[in-house]
Amino acid sequence: MSAPLGKLSHARFARHIAPHLGARRDDILAGPGVGRDCAIVRLPVGRVMALTTDPLSIVPALGLEASARLSCHLLASDLWTSAIAPQYATVSFDLPASLDDDDFDTYWLAMSEEWEALGVAVVAGHTGRYPDGESTLIGAATLIGIGDEDAYLTPDAARPGDGVIVTKGCAIEATAVAAHLVPARLGERIGAGGVERARGWLSRVSVVEDCRTLLGPTLERRVATALHDATEGGVLGGLLELAMASRHDLSIERAHIPLAAEARGACEALGGIDPYWTLAEGALIATVKPGRAMAALTALAAAGIVAAEVGVVVPGRGQLIVREEDGTSTTIAEPEPDPYWPAYERAVREGWS
Repeated sequence: MSAPLGKLSHARFARHIAPHLGARRDDILAGPGVGRDCAIVRLPVGRVMALTTDPLSIVPALGLEASARLSCHLLASDLWTSAIAPQYATVSFDLPASLDDDDFDTYWLAMSEEWEALGVAVVAGHTGRYPDGESTLIGAATLIGIGDEDAYLTPDAARPGDGVIVTKGCAIEATAVAAHLVPARLGERIGAGGVERARGWLSRVSVVEDCRTLLGPTLERRVATALHDATEGGVLGGLLELAMASRHDLSIERAHIPLAAEARGACEALGGIDPYWTLAEGALIATVKPGRAMAALTALAAAGIVAAEVGVVVPGRGQLIVREEDGTSTTIAEPEPDPYWPAYERAVREGWS
């Protein structure tokens, strides 16, 4: 049996990765773990370094430039959840032999322009060509930021009584890709105008502005206690990861989680995948101090970012409690597999349009 697509499950991470992390160092304040988008390392004189690593990819349906910019924002989104702005990048390209110099120049120029817009300098890396494989992944990058030790955030800082906010909603990245990959199937469900709106969702596949808003001067004082980037596993997966990282439960009202018609239609067009559990890059999960959710939502609305208060942090063991409109509830301790990757692979293999 072949291994499942996508990132490792929590159980596989705990079994294969977590016990083998090289040397132990006292200056690591936050290392690898479920729900952690980046690491925090203590530096001298009250400073810390935040780091995150992610793959770089070319999504054929999006094209070279959009794929490059998307890769930048996937990394920047993760680092911004630490409340520290990204400043430096190291980039490693393992290019397929079929990608010629002109195409790589197009990708790299778009990436460099996006790094500049994000305030990031590329300081090291590696570039080479190797035998072609089936993957759209072409390398990886690490982002680094430096900040004050008393200012960074990690997901384990969420506390009972904190409100839980979700920005933008479900299946953000899955919807943006579907609008380019299977526009005809999507159009059958939401019409040509809906497809155009969904194509525009590509600009939503980032939580950089979401984080900046919650951390910025428009709020009287910092209201966020924890920030987490919902990616693979969708909004419900991201909420569960935050619960596990904080070691408290999150009690959530499903009906309060934003689910746009475009997202629902995209998930139907991709074969009927669950929008709550699928690729949601662009959705920020934030916990905020008790009584401060309205201030956070007001600031986000002023920045043009759709958001909703979806629940509350409660004492528990790191589980997700999902309450339904009919009054029933389900307690979730393990995530469901993200259905996006098998759906994407099938759409490409069968030539859906």
